[in-house]
Amino acid sequence: MFDHTKDYFNVFLRRESFFDMMKRLYDTFKDERYFGTYQGSIPVLTVCDPEIIKQITVKEFDHFLNHKPIVPTYYGVDPLWSKNLFSLRDTEWREMRSTLSPSFTSSKMKIIFSLMTECADNYVNYFLKQKKPIETECADNYVNYFLKQKKPIEIELKDTTTRYTNDVIATVAFGVTCDSINEKENEFYRMGKKTTTFTFLSNMKFLMYSIAPEFCKAINLQLFSSDIYHFFNKLIKDTIEAREKHGTVRPDMIHLLLEARKGKKVDDSSTEVIDTGFATVQESAIHTSPTKPIQEITDMDIAAQAMIFFFAGFDSVSVLMSFMGYELVVNPDIQIRLQKEIDDTLEECNGKLTYEALLKMKYMDMVISETLRKWPAAVITDRVCSKPFTIEPINPGETPVHLKVGDSIFIPNSAIQRDPKYFPNPDTFDPERFNDENKGNIKPYTYIPFGSGPRNCIGSRFAILEAKTIFFFMLSKFTFVAIDKTQIPIKLSKKSFNLAGENGIWVGLEQRSK
Repeated sequence: MFDHTKDYFNVFLRRESFFDMMKRLYDTFKDERYFGTYQGSIPVLTVCDPEIIKQITVKEFDHFLNHKPIVPTYYGVDPLWSKNLFSLRDTEWREMRSTLSPSFTSSKMKIIFSLMTECADNYVNYFLKQKKPIETECADNYVNYFLKQKKPIEIELKDTTTRYTNDVIATVAFGVTCDSINEKENEFYRMGKKTTTFTFLSNMKFLMYSIAPEFCKAINLQLFSSDIYHFFNKLIKDTIEAREKHGTVRPDMIHLLLEARKGKKVDDSSTEVIDTGFATVQESAIHTSPTKPIQEITDMDIAAQAMIFFFAGFDSVSVLMSFMGYELVVNPDIQIRLQKEIDDTLEECNGKLTYEALLKMKYMDMVISETLRKWPAAVITDRVCSKPFTIEPINPGETPVHLKVGDSIFIPNSAIQRDPKYFPNPDTFDPERFNDENKGNIKPYTYIPFGSGPRNCIGSRFAILEAKTIFFFMLSKFTFVAIDKTQIPIKLSKKSFNLAGENGIWVGLEQRSK
């Protein structure tokens, strides 16, 4: 084991980005199957070998069921965080994951896509005619907003894409209409921004929870401010009351949780073969097998699931969109080829995009997949040992590693996906890695942008569909170009745990000639 305590403190003190730190540590021990560090006072085993990753996340999953809790559930200090799907443990997690899985099937994505396109038509008509009241939900909202501009305009991609993801989540999950591109400070967007912005104080809270959880409990230290709690609790309460009053049924997680509260389990036996893309993770059989109904689902439980869905959808998906936009700017040949595929698809659809047509676009999926390889929103995934487990030695000089209950495991997926032995010339943005001929040669468990095994990301289909939709509409009308503010090569911000540009990710939009 190696002591790299100072590395984590450098991240918390904003001296190095989390992405750069993990890449540096991985490269330092590139010939090792694993290495040890300390996160504060807590030892962490970082696993680099694909076969061990398979063992931990799939074959011996029962030994590594849980994530390391940022705020331990039993403390009761921060219920919005400790009760969400990411933080739940053991049986509680199994039951909640099984309940929520039907929200993210391919058939549900098709319904969600239909909702998006209906809203997009309304949005296009508003901006074209300048008569109808603003109704926002989808990609065309943003396309037509920019079409009104008479000259190429400068945009910061993270800001722009979070406004899009905010509006999609608002309508798909909560049935709330937002227009974050025009109404810049609407409450829904403002709370989303506040929830996902990690200030220096936020970093210190995370650090305190990682090294002194009992002290945090004693002083009742909460990750989020009281207005965020009030917002999500009121939002869920109002949504539930409105649905029960009007008998509203929407294909989302709130509906599934309300049904589970009544003792019902929604079955989705869809056998559709079309899926959102190569990077989509598949649901494990344990999520679709019968389980006993979750008992005593409270409004707080529902609010906690809504919060984590909002958190992931608002910020993580916008990371994918932001870095994809950047890569299209610095790789114009790739952008031209993608626009050609978009133009051909529109022609085949007679000008109206369909769900099936979008998901059959091979080059679009290749570009998305390569973005997720080079810039995964999750820098690491983690597990906690729940049963004693031993990693047996294989290489010369190794000794058995005996993991005990409570030991933490990091899987540095972002660094693995930049390893030249798995992905030659890893810093080059090359969608051809994912063409029909090459993608089958990718070594299993070296490409895991959404994690692996039963505890993978539940929202991979949603994220990929959302990104494909916005880029289809944007690139059908605009070309992403470099401007004076575009930082090439990009440098990562040291102020955020999440991937972000040091000075934002600025690009220009030039309207395409017909």
